[in-house]
Amino acid sequence: MKNWIFVLLVIAMTTDFSAQTTVADTAYRPKTYDEQVHQFEAYPNAEEDIIFLGNSITARTHWDELLQLPAARNRGISGDTTFGLLERLDEITEGNPKKVFILIGINDISRDFPDEIIIENYKEILRRIKEESPATRVYVQTILPVNESFGIYKNHYGKDDHILKINNFLKGLKKEKGLVIIDLHDHFLDTNNRLDAKYTEEGLHLNAKGYQVWAELLKPYLKE
Repeated sequence: MKNWIFVLLVIAMTTDFSAQTTVADTAYRPKTYDEQVHQFEAYPNAEEDIIFLGNSITARTHWDELLQLPAARNRGISGDTTFGLLERLDEITEGNPKKVFILIGINDISRDFPDEIIIENYKEILRRIKEESPATRVYVQTILPVNESFGIYKNHYGKDDHILKINNFLKGLKKEKGLVIIDLHDHFLDTNNRLDAKYTEEGLHLNAKGYQVWAELLKPYLKE
């Protein structure tokens, strides 16, 4: 309750969106956020880069090796939210990358950010990429399911309706040039509509088998 009230207060008190993201994310950003962003800023950019942008689910694999794709760049930060992603988006767009694959939102949901706020942040992410790096092809991936039977990430459990609401928004995004929606969610479900236990060790993050499934789903889009 306190989390989303804080975010709403921030939005009510500010009019500049960049200021909103900076103030809100100060309270929720991961401890290593600044250090990792500084590392990303120090790396060279190339217009052939294929960026994987998100939180720990993105961060926990080596995309270049998983996909056998030398141009892949991992820009996942564990614990990140749509607010944190907005704050560090300049580092992505300044390089004018060829493609950006985005998966973000489960940590927002775990912190009880209102769905409407997450949706507005998504809209701003897409608007900024289109404006700041118009040649970049953007792939938005739906949020993965979770499995509460593991009992480890309790803040993420019991919020399937919110995952579905955000995903329905993403799947309903207007199809336009340079924007592709990839529905990952349904490919990872078990018969009880939870993250299939064969793809995870703790109900939230993917294991090696899960990443292999993800890689197969991405292959057609890497050829575009």
